[in-house]
Amino acid sequence: MRSAEFDVLGIGNAIVDVFARVDDDFLVSRDLTKGMMRLIDEPEGHALYAQMGPGVEISGGSAANTIAGVASFGGKAAYFGKVKADQLGEIFAHDLNAQGVRFETHRPLDGPATARSLILITPDGERTMNTFLGASNNLSPADVEEAIVARSHVTYMEGYLWDRPSAREAFKLAARLAHRAGRQTSLTLSDSFCVERHRESFLDLIRGGIDILFANEKEIAWLYQVGDFDDALQAVRHDCEIAALTRSEAGCVIVKGEEVHVVPAHPVAKVVDATGAGDLFAAGFLYGYTHGRGLADCGRLGALAAAEVISHVGARPEVSLAEHARHHGLL
Repeated sequence: MRSAEFDVLGIGNAIVDVFARVDDDFLVSRDLTKGMMRLIDEPEGHALYAQMGPGVEISGGSAANTIAGVASFGGKAAYFGKVKADQLGEIFAHDLNAQGVRFETHRPLDGPATARSLILITPDGERTMNTFLGASNNLSPADVEEAIVARSHVTYMEGYLWDRPSAREAFKLAARLAHRAGRQTSLTLSDSFCVERHRESFLDLIRGGIDILFANEKEIAWLYQVGDFDDALQAVRHDCEIAALTRSEAGCVIVKGEEVHVVPAHPVAKVVDATGAGDLFAAGFLYGYTHGRGLADCGRLGALAAAEVISHVGARPEVSLAEHARHHGLL
């Protein structure tokens, strides 16, 4: 197989995150479930934004955060995602391009606005996401560039895309093109509610050709309808080549057939904002994987990146992850 031009190609919802700090009463009074992501429409987005108080706007989106992390490690990355040619869309594109990520998906002048996620951070660092998908809803198979997929070592896709038929078809097309070119595919389950909505079709997808699966312990338990993490681990090892399962402060478990690697969490002084922890774990893991590192080392790079991103507000790294990893003797 010829060498890859890109280490990782990400496909996902292109979203600008708006962060605000709130207390638990704010969530309770609005009947919001702490730690979960819910989809909202544009009017509700405007109403909630008006109640939030001061916010900080940072480019986000699950797979886009992962791709930004891969680039921060020094990896070669590309991204497919839909934004409008509006102010937030231009900010989103600039942020990825400035990191050296190839992002050239067509940006229309009309249609819904660029997606945004209103992220409410409680004092314990947990985040509750309220997301208006806007222009990201319009991602379709036409946005999948076959040549880029064929030149990417791993095509990484977020489970949130499974909610919409056109994005689902784009997802399936990219997976077929990747395997046709002898490349690999990767999926993150994204959210336990997402798993609940699409459990059977996720299982079909994973068993039918996902090479690397990312999930946290709640998502993987919901996928297999079991109450015990070890039972879920035993199930997933038969369904895909590699599963990287995160367990917050308990670290992660990497499974490949009969191989099992338990990797501790990287220490962090204080959890400021848990947004993006799973996204950056995937970034570190995939960077290591596409650069020939062993699975345990991939897990350590993922844990390092996750620890960096939860130490500050925002879902993208504030330091060079390559330098950070070298400082800790991991590169």
